[in-house]
Amino acid sequence: MMIPSIDIQNGRAVQLRRGESLVIDAGDPRPIAERFAPLGEIAVIDLDAAMGTGSNTEIITELLSLARCRVGGGIRTVDSARRWLDAGAQRVILGTAATPDVLSQLPRARVLAALDARDGEIVVEGWRKATGQTIVPRLRELRDLVSGFLITCVEIEGTMAGFDVERVKPLVSECTGSGARLTIAGGITTPEHIRALDVLGADAQIGMALYSGRLDLTDAFAAPLRSDRADGLWPTVVCDACGKALGLVYSSPESLRASINERAGVYYSRARQRLWRKGATSGATQKLLRIDLDCDRDAIRFTVEQRGGGFCHEGTASCWGDDRGLSALEARVRAAIASGHTSSYTLRLSESPTLLRAKLIEEAAELADAVERTHIAEEGADLLYFTLVRLVKAGVSINDVERVLDHRALKLIRRGGDAKHSQGPAKTNTE
Repeated sequence: MMIPSIDIQNGRAVQLRRGESLVIDAGDPRPIAERFAPLGEIAVIDLDAAMGTGSNTEIITELLSLARCRVGGGIRTVDSARRWLDAGAQRVILGTAATPDVLSQLPRARVLAALDARDGEIVVEGWRKATGQTIVPRLRELRDLVSGFLITCVEIEGTMAGFDVERVKPLVSECTGSGARLTIAGGITTPEHIRALDVLGADAQIGMALYSGRLDLTDAFAAPLRSDRADGLWPTVVCDACGKALGLVYSSPESLRASINERAGVYYSRARQRLWRKGATSGATQKLLRIDLDCDRDAIRFTVEQRGGGFCHEGTASCWGDDRGLSALEARVRAAIASGHTSSYTLRLSESPTLLRAKLIEEAAELADAVERTHIAEEGADLLYFTLVRLVKAGVSINDVERVLDHRALKLIRRGGDAKHSQGPAKTNTE
């Protein structure tokens, strides 16, 4: 798989040659992160922190709200690693701090060890100091303590001078069976490089080739894909933000490129033998949130925000019929509030903050006091209904709530969770 990188220096996305000379100043990192975001994890590296010349903490923290990021550069203590993990980093990348003592205090699944090597010798402190160590002994020492390694070939980093996949094979072999996956950076310039690494079981971290235009973003993302179909198309499962399948479609290289460029649901119509922009005629358009390849690299999952109607041409939420459960309830609550029907209890609730607050408190207490399984389910359903009225009225979706839950799941430091002391009823704005 491709891991696009954003190297940050003085608050700007840059590309350096061999970690020294500035080649590209790509400007504000935020729009770059937004462009990369649907395609998986992004490697965000604080060059100033790595070199001991400053910090880009504030802007990197912003990037964590825009994309799934693995963060590296200047993370040299357990506390600093934990702070980044609590801030929402999917994983942290440790260089000189990647010692058994430090790594044993961090969750293995969320840590990468960076091994930067110049002509096979590991270098540190922004690639300026040689250590006399080679890569293989470090792999053996740390492979059971990390989820993977970021290995950078410093002598070709940023040069686009080409890449020899044969150099990676013995390194992958060293990690086979440990669960640690390699990410390789330096000199990767073609889809063939990415595909060859993926076949080995390694990822390709790419910077200069993307920023310079040498390597197309879609070509890089699609490099591992294969198809056993005569037409070469890829089956594509379309899901909503909650992970529910909406339908099965097909993608081609051209439709995938259009989807990534337009951040929309664009597919290939087998019947019409051309690109199909979902909703172009019906108005039921899609905002593309995320694209994932399956484990065998022969199918794709699109996660979308469906707008202006259901996914199916028959008007239903999905090709398997109407929705159900919480997402269906959310849609009914939204429709009731928008209807303006004075007989609607949902509309009445939404227009009376005092009544809605009282019902939320009442139902929460009834759920807390319920004993029988059926009664607990009923009271839980009541509370969820009133909660959804509160959310929809405020313009908050179930997906928004799930994002908060996913973010909290990344935190390492937990609060005690004791009940807050009651301070009496909150003031309600009745204007």
